[in-house]
Amino acid sequence: MEYFWYTSDTIPEGLGFSHFGSLHLITLAIALAVLITNCLVYRRLGEKGRGVWRKTVALLLVADELFMSIPMMVMGIFHVKYLPFQLCSINIFLILWHAWKPNKTLGNFLYTVCIPGALAALITPTWTKLPWLNYMFFHSTSAHILLIMYPLTLTVCGEIKPRLKQVPKSLLLLLALAGLALVLNLCLDTNFMFLMSVTKSNPLYFFQELWGSHLLGFPVIIAGVVLVMYAPIEIYYKVRRKKVA
Repeated sequence: MEYFWYTSDTIPEGLGFSHFGSLHLITLAIALAVLITNCLVYRRLGEKGRGVWRKTVALLLVADELFMSIPMMVMGIFHVKYLPFQLCSINIFLILWHAWKPNKTLGNFLYTVCIPGALAALITPTWTKLPWLNYMFFHSTSAHILLIMYPLTLTVCGEIKPRLKQVPKSLLLLLALAGLALVLNLCLDTNFMFLMSVTKSNPLYFFQELWGSHLLGFPVIIAGVVLVMYAPIEIYYKVRRKKVA
């Protein structure tokens, strides 16, 4: 418990974990088990139970964010960079909205952006400096599992029906959120949504080295994500239409 209340900025070197080491693999296994279990449970719930589940997960995300922020404020180490305007954490607001007012645009956005973003964070975590017995480790891990769990469960159970024709709306919403993040970055000297810079551990760093700007990597990554997330779905609908015909 000695290092429980430390952050990546304050913890001494040499206490963390490595990518795809034993701790990381255990974390991924737990995440997979949680995701599968919730999909199976959600399938069995009635309409009322599903509504309670959606709102509970949304509120758990808010509680998780407060679990991170409040201790920092108490210890006097909270910084504006921890505000929930990163590419993953900004989805907390959208999930809250969707939990009470589901709609196609939000659902498609959460499928297109939230799932791959949070999944990438779990596979290549940026909190590797932290040991497992640390509140920021728990927050970072649990928050990203919840961020995947909400849209994935709803997609698997047919409540979010992602379609390629909805992608332009999702990209427009992403662009609007990026504009908000850019304004905050310029005003607060932050790096929300990685718009200002990236570290070597970030996949966007490859484009920084290749083309001189990591921002040029965003269109490439977005195109790749859309291809991976939608090609199987569109192929499925095409095959189904042929069978019906």
